[in-house]
Amino acid sequence: MLTSLCTMGLHVGELLPKSPMLNQDTVIQVADEAKWEAVLTRNSLQDGEFVYAVASTGIYCRPSCPSRRPLRARVSFFDTPDGAEAAGYRACRRCEPRNGQTSAARRVLTVREYIDRHPDEKVTLERLGEIAKMSPYHLQRTFKRLVGVSPKTYASARRLERMKSRLKNGDTVSRATYEAGYGSGSRAYEHARARLGMTPGRYRKGGRGMHIRYAVVPNALGQVLVAATDRGLCAVMLGDDASGLEASLRQEYPAAVVEATDGELKEYASQVMNQISGGEEKALPLDVQGTAFQWQVWEALRRIPPGETRSYQVIARELGKPAAARAVARACASNRLALVIPCHRAVRESGELGGYRWGVERKRQILQQEERRDSLSGRTVPAS
Repeated sequence: MLTSLCTMGLHVGELLPKSPMLNQDTVIQVADEAKWEAVLTRNSLQDGEFVYAVASTGIYCRPSCPSRRPLRARVSFFDTPDGAEAAGYRACRRCEPRNGQTSAARRVLTVREYIDRHPDEKVTLERLGEIAKMSPYHLQRTFKRLVGVSPKTYASARRLERMKSRLKNGDTVSRATYEAGYGSGSRAYEHARARLGMTPGRYRKGGRGMHIRYAVVPNALGQVLVAATDRGLCAVMLGDDASGLEASLRQEYPAAVVEATDGELKEYASQVMNQISGGEEKALPLDVQGTAFQWQVWEALRRIPPGETRSYQVIARELGKPAAARAVARACASNRLALVIPCHRAVRESGELGGYRWGVERKRQILQQEERRDSLSGRTVPAS
């Protein structure tokens, strides 16, 4: 008898046999059986993951719909309400799969509101699970699916946003860190350096005192500017001329000390240039500012293998925010680190390239170069 996969919170892939003979039909069959088990148990945690449609009634529902269970042979599954309606089904009036928040979403909202109201409390997953009436494991999974980050990362981002707001409004560093919920000044400094690229005091002064070194190197794409602080890369820009790139860098960091150098940035520049020419992509130290959502998008971009693309919509769904495709595109446009954070691998749903901060033609060249490299290596590039 099939174990209640969805109720246990297990991914289908965790239970599939590690066999080279496993085919796609088998994967789909096991996945559908897991969904059917969620329907049978009215598992509200699966609301939003898929809908099920009943051939005899022409209606589709949430997994948690309280209506009478249909026969398995009459049921088919769709990832979204749009998919069900495209197949000719209409939404159930009882569970309203298109309207309102799911039970899981309501519970996650409760947790977010609790975190927002208790900035100075170091809450645990166990405590948050009690608040949401979910197991810590299910809360972690569901929160990350719906919000895009874990509860711990969300709390950290909200604390930083509060500190930034207070610093901008003129609070002293000590008062801003205290009001934001940091338990100690050292923790606030550590967090600010990691996410802002500067101390809280320097952020309060608009970045004054930052020391940025840069070098401009010619290559097949035109000119590449590589800039870094003592903590890591803060900008990688593509353009047609060195003076224009230097002006853009100074505009990004108006209060910083910016100076040209060659030797100190030789290692960074060579590694970035190596990526452009199809070499191995290495993890480089980064020193860039971004909101919690921007960092989610940028990290999703870095997970896309060279030679592959993802649509803005697909990335939004991966982050658990299917309606945030435009916000994903804006996060790509705000990326200061060309190639290092590969926003060129994000395209429109239609497959069109879409915009690119450093020119659509450069985006096309980079993708073509990656595709050629994968073709020569014999790797098949899947469709976006």
